[in-house]
Amino acid sequence: MSKRIHTTDVGSIACTGLSDLGAGKENWLVNDTNLLCALDTHSIAIANRYLVFIINWADPDDTVLRAKIRPELSPIEAEYITALEWLVFEEIRVVAIGTSKGYLLVYDLKGDLVHRQLIHPGRILKLRVRGTKRDLTQDTSSEEVCVVMPGVIARFDGSDIQRMLHQRFYETSSQFWDQKPKRRDIGDLGNSFERFPYQLWNVSKYGPCADAAITGIMPPPLMELQSSQRYYCAVTIGEDAVISAFRLSEDRSRSLVGAILSKVVPATFSTIASFSKMVWRSGQPATKPEPKPQPFARASPLTCLKDHPRRGERFTLSPSGTLAAITDSLGRILLLDTQALVVVRLWKGYRDASCVFMEMLANRNSSPSSSVYYEPAKSDYCLCLAIHAPRKGIIEIWQMRTGSRISTIQCAKGSKMLQPTYRFGSSMSSSPYVPLEVFLLNGDSGQLSVLNRSLN
Repeated sequence: MSKRIHTTDVGSIACTGLSDLGAGKENWLVNDTNLLCALDTHSIAIANRYLVFIINWADPDDTVLRAKIRPELSPIEAEYITALEWLVFEEIRVVAIGTSKGYLLVYDLKGDLVHRQLIHPGRILKLRVRGTKRDLTQDTSSEEVCVVMPGVIARFDGSDIQRMLHQRFYETSSQFWDQKPKRRDIGDLGNSFERFPYQLWNVSKYGPCADAAITGIMPPPLMELQSSQRYYCAVTIGEDAVISAFRLSEDRSRSLVGAILSKVVPATFSTIASFSKMVWRSGQPATKPEPKPQPFARASPLTCLKDHPRRGERFTLSPSGTLAAITDSLGRILLLDTQALVVVRLWKGYRDASCVFMEMLANRNSSPSSSVYYEPAKSDYCLCLAIHAPRKGIIEIWQMRTGSRISTIQCAKGSKMLQPTYRFGSSMSSSPYVPLEVFLLNGDSGQLSVLNRSLN
């Protein structure tokens, strides 16, 4: 009987210059807590506190190192990179960077700065990109970028970001392809870009959070008049409360004002700054006003779970947003139903574990018995949870919600599980269906492999 192969090699990240991020040392990919990774279908972005490498892993004939980005960070405030993610649209692929001072930076694949905006003073912990398709359980479809900070959640609508990036792409294409933009002060950068409109909520009632996510749209509170407002459910994890949930109210009036201010304020600042430079050209440059933080919309607490000394550490959301996997400091993994806000499953003995949801081909034998090629549909896949237990050196695949463990995969020490970022517009297309896959990056060898989809 032949040995079953669980992974397939798809590419490599080995390239010159990667030693700037610590490559070459044993377990460099997992030992450095400041090292961040974001995977796309053909490229990977790897960053430390001050550098971002964009590497093409899919094409061995192409230049492996596509770009080396040194973001515009404030040396006075000791600003550094704290979050990393791809923003992938139909024609545009950019890298989003979150900083320790609450700034969102967007760079193109040539390393040119596309956008810079202050979200809220504080450290950005996570950038989440996700979309939901309209179906029997979802009345509307939505695509969003969620920014997570200690006790704060911000939500950007994907269509707003796409529209503004397209506008900037076509109007100032020289900043993407033709030439590098002129070097400017960091203060000028913040005032020269049109601000992305967004919503901001304070979710620190039960203490600062270590991670969080907006799980989806939820109904309005009971006994409240129906209005045009939309409500979201947010789940946070942290030290004071392992799990807490909030109802987020979308303040449309404030969002409209913010959208208007985002167009007027940058132009006003730019005009004032230009006039000041003309008047005081021979003297000391005028001090530029700091952008004011956006006020919070309403966030109403729903529930919380406190179990000292347990604390939540990592948070993973399923594609539909109905399930979440939470790892805690006691080596447990909790499976949370985000609609009922109930823990429906528990695993023990998984210290330092990380989880990602994936889809496995469960109904492979249900394809038509003919020579015609059969393209699996969404109904042929089942949702699973991949649990990487680094202390055991294995990855376990469990079928959701209450299914058994269907596979155990040995993995090398110093490996990390990755998942390609959500592609805007992908939830609107019907065929062919692209399942949710999981990749395994071996930092010591540089080899990138994909976990096979079949259960059989």
